Formats: sequence, structure tokens, C-alpha cells
Amino acid sequence: MNQRPHPWHGVMVATALPFRDDLTVDYDAYAEHVARLVAQGCDGVVPNGSLGEYQTLTDDERARVVRVAVEAAGDGARVMPGVAAYGSAEARRWADQAAEAGCGSVLLLPPNAYRADAASVRAHYAEVARAGLPVVAYNNPYDTKVDLTPPLLAQLHGDGSIVAVKEFSGDVRRAYEIAELAPDLDLLIGADDVLLELALAGAVGWIAGYPNALPAASVALYRAAVAHDLDTALPLYRALHALLRLDSKPEFVQAIKLSMDLAGYRGGPCRPPRTPLTGAQSATVRAATEKALAEGLA
Repeated sequence: MNQRPHPWHGVMVATALPFRDDLTVDYDAYAEHVARLVAQGCDGVVPNGSLGEYQTLTDDERARVVRVAVEAAGDGARVMPGVAAYGSAEARRWADQAAEAGCGSVLLLPPNAYRADAASVRAHYAEVARAGLPVVAYNNPYDTKVDLTPPLLAQLHGDGSIVAVKEFSGDVRRAYEIAELAPDLDLLIGADDVLLELALAGAVGWIAGYPNALPAASVALYRAAVAHDLDTALPLYRALHALLRLDSKPEFVQAIKLSMDLAGYRGGPCRPPRTPLTGAQSATVRAATEKALAEGLA
């Protein structure tokens, strides 16, 4: 594992959460999954993100997932829990819980119960930052309807509320504006299918989806991309992109879990309201995954 100057750097896998057939959490399978990702060269994990279906978890389940991740990772600095919640006070409580569990950082969406204005966004991040852990902002304007634009990110960083941003807008041009307005704010790749573009633009980390299923190949791609080794990165990127682009689709959780099953890991079902993939969707995921596995991209 590479040495990292900060715990939010490197390949941080937004972990899928295995459920049993009765939809209870399989904590043993999750612990095995986290340990396997670290052993395959991933730098850490992000439990309780959208891929971890945190919205469907009870408070007890959500807290236990974090504790399991810390134990299985072997070092709390490798764990960056998602602490998103409708209310700032609840998000702060999840950040406090992450601190108590020994985590190295947290990932925080903006307020998403309504279309929050800039002042509300700044107050939200300031409150969660008071928990004392480094806060990584998560910009996902598609799902939250709140856009953390480069000027707003610069304000949040100037407030001392965030150390980095997971950029999921898909607009790679923002990387350069963020660097101009907030040069000390770390850029993290937030969508798998713009990995190479954002790595070349200066990203220092990847909050990643598809390493759940293909950890070694994904790590190799990331390391080559941030080293600007295009001879290695570009062929890998082309070979994996049919899968990487699934990370940006609404059914990304089901897709990644199916790829995990095909790769020999426990993906399993999703909790409602996520429904199983359609036949056509399943066929697309299956074909792309089996092609990657046949080419040795595990």
C-alpha cells in the first residue's frame, strides 16, 4: 500500500453492503469484503454511502457497519464513513460516531431535504466539521439538487469546513476552476467514468465504485492514471469503461453487486426501493463483467 499524506487520498472504495437473502446485513461477508479490498491494494473504504444503501439502514445497522469497517480495515484512518442526513444535527451525530470509532475522515453531502442556498450549505458543513474529523464534501447535483460549484467549494474551504471534494458532476472542466479558486482543496474523483480525465487534471484520490468487483485492475488503473502513465492507463481505461460508466447510472448499486457476484464475491440483493435489474440491464452488466474477467481484469 502506498504511503498517503492524508487519509482521504488514494483509492477509497465506496463499499457495497452484502445482504442475506432475507435482506438482513451480512456483517461477516462485509468484513471479509473490506479486508479483501485492502489486501488487493485499495487504500481504504467508504461505508454508508449510496452504494452501501445507507438510506435503508437502521441507526444500529449504520453504526455497526462503521465499526466493522474499522476493525476489518485494520486502521481507522482507512475508513471514511458517509455521514449524510436530512438534518445537520443528525449528520453531526454520525460524524461524532465516526470519530469515536477511530475513523480518519468523513464524507458529507450538502443538505438534501430541499434546494438549500449557499448560506445553509455553509452552515451545514460548519456544524459537521465541529466533530473534529476532516470533512470531504460530496458534490452530486443530480441526486441532491444542490450544486457545490467551484466558488461555493472555495467558500467552504475558506471557512475551514472541508478538506476535499468528491466531484460527481461529470464536468471535468470544474477541476481547473476548483484549482484556481481553492488551490489547497483536494480533488477526488467521484464518478468512475471520468477517472482518467480527473486524474490528469490533478485528482489525488478516487472514491470508487467498481473496485468492489474488480479491485486489482481498478487500483492498477488509478495508479497509472495519477502517474500520467498513459501507456498503461489508457488501454485499461478503454477495457474497463463499459463497466465504469455504470457507476453513473441510477441502477449502479444493482449493477456493481451483480459484477461482484460474477467475480466470486458476495454482492447479493438490494433492499427496497431498489428493484432487481431488468433482463436487458442484467445482460449488459453480465456481458461487460464477463469480458473483463476473461481478459484477466479482476
